[in-house]
Amino acid sequence: MKKSVLGIFFILLALGACKKESGAKHSTEVIKEETANQVTETIYQFQVEDLYGEAFDFSNLKGKKIMVVNTASECGLTPQYAELQKLYDTYKDQNFVIVGFPANNFGGQEPGTNKEIATFCKENYGVTFPMMSKISVKGADMHEVYHFLTEKSKNGLQDSEVSWNFQKYLLNEKGELAMVLKPQTLPTDPKVVDWIETK
Repeated sequence: MKKSVLGIFFILLALGACKKESGAKHSTEVIKEETANQVTETIYQFQVEDLYGEAFDFSNLKGKKIMVVNTASECGLTPQYAELQKLYDTYKDQNFVIVGFPANNFGGQEPGTNKEIATFCKENYGVTFPMMSKISVKGADMHEVYHFLTEKSKNGLQDSEVSWNFQKYLLNEKGELAMVLKPQTLPTDPKVVDWIETK
């Protein structure tokens, strides 16, 4: 009798252990599933201010491909403003927009006020694409838009660091980061044009 009771006891213990193990597996599967379905952020969550002090809401750009670029007025790459404007003129009616962010993070090459920057852009390059207020694109005071653009945990694509003026971030029609281009890559580079024209 004692042996049969002990046998039943051990069988029940074994069944309990199996259930626990099964539960642990299920729990792990749920965690994996949640991680797989984790939604990354989009640029649409941000509202900023343009050079003229007006509110600029990225959610108004839904359905457009976006190039975000940090700019400077006294840089060797400043002539890229002309190519940026050319690109914008070519594709602005085809769901494409450029958003410029003046920044003084590199060699003090954007020292002006928002008003001075606006005048410089218009008078020298005829800039008509949206230009935002001057911000910081790296360091302790980095703007929240650039935290999103440079941190994989937020953008879901890759970590990056803004290395100089005129680095370019390309975002798809859903507001998701699609590509990061180094400052020296011209706005009219074939890879940019191909990306814009690909449906």
